[in-house]
Amino acid sequence: MAGQPPAGEPAPADGSLPEPSAARLGAAPFGVYVHVPFCLTRCGYCDFNTYTAAELGSGASRDGYAALAIEEITLAARVLGGQAGPVQTVFFGGGTPTLLSAASLGSMLRAIDSELGLAPDAEITAEANPETVDEQTLAELRAVGVTRLSIGMQSAVPHVLAVLDRVHEPGRPQRCVRWARAAGFRRVSLDLIYGTPGETDADWLASLDAALAAEPDHISAYSLIVEDGTRLAARIRRGELPAPDDDVLADRYVMADDRLSATGLHWYEVSNWAAAPGSRCRHNELYWTGGDWWGVGPGAHSHVAGTRWWNVRHPAAYASRMAESASPAQAREILSGAEQATERIMLLTRLAAGCPLGELSPVGRSAAEQAATDGLISSEALATGVVRLTQRGRLLADTVIRAITD
Repeated sequence: MAGQPPAGEPAPADGSLPEPSAARLGAAPFGVYVHVPFCLTRCGYCDFNTYTAAELGSGASRDGYAALAIEEITLAARVLGGQAGPVQTVFFGGGTPTLLSAASLGSMLRAIDSELGLAPDAEITAEANPETVDEQTLAELRAVGVTRLSIGMQSAVPHVLAVLDRVHEPGRPQRCVRWARAAGFRRVSLDLIYGTPGETDADWLASLDAALAAEPDHISAYSLIVEDGTRLAARIRRGELPAPDDDVLADRYVMADDRLSATGLHWYEVSNWAAAPGSRCRHNELYWTGGDWWGVGPGAHSHVAGTRWWNVRHPAAYASRMAESASPAQAREILSGAEQATERIMLLTRLAAGCPLGELSPVGRSAAEQAATDGLISSEALATGVVRLTQRGRLLADTVIRAITD
């Protein structure tokens, strides 16, 4: 959701798909992403499409948001015509989905089921900031059908949280995990960030250990990215804070991988570790393995059978489109076969399962062999026809992927 989308081409007002994409409906697993663009406060590092109450202005509100999203779900059903297949995964992301009531999230989930059809074993994830949930709200989320929680912990160290402008108290994310288990959630993830200015190795290990002590079955750990236009970027530019150091970020990643692996959480994507295959985020796996999804909400991105589009960003503009019964899409792009093949290689290579060597061009296969010689790709896996990154290769994943897709 971060950053500005490409210019693209005009999207049709009725949301219709180009014929080649419409003909391929149902060929890939299908999911729904629902973007909830509201936050209590703006974190200094975040450039996602989110709005605090002061930034929202007129024309949109939390109270009316579920009804707007349901209008787009109805539009999706009209465009897809029942051909996309049952919805395998739903992901409520943001922003802060848990600023909406469980009843609001439940109403959107019921609309997805009635309009598009939920698979009996569908994974339903909600992101949650620790300060926005408690024992009661977590029980309510479980009762309306949410099956998986992704809790934004980021760090266990107060001074690191302060630099990130995170407002939850240390220890609360771990309590949220306990409350979630008591509410009946079997699948709970914690999100961490490493490389924050002022964070030490000891701070990072303390955060890892605090997260592991809560016994989630999934942890995501992301290096801090300083995005242009954010408050953090401005502070670094003014010299108030040091910029993240690439060597330090690499060391922190290795620390995380070693510590998580030693305690039974194993990487399945460069930034994600799970206790078992059943603990992986199926919604993200759908993205990474070439599935289709409809993104609901302001700024949400969608991909269906080689056509990608993105919605208008501001909630007021989104509400205006919905009031006109028009598609909220701002623009779209239709990917060529070559572009789709390149994206498939890029995504599969980030997975522990790896990318089939046959997906690569002759030049790409030669580059993969060189990367194996350099210790960036597993020679053993390559011998079986799979491109799989080593731990060192994961540190240089973007470089490796560029080499094998050129």
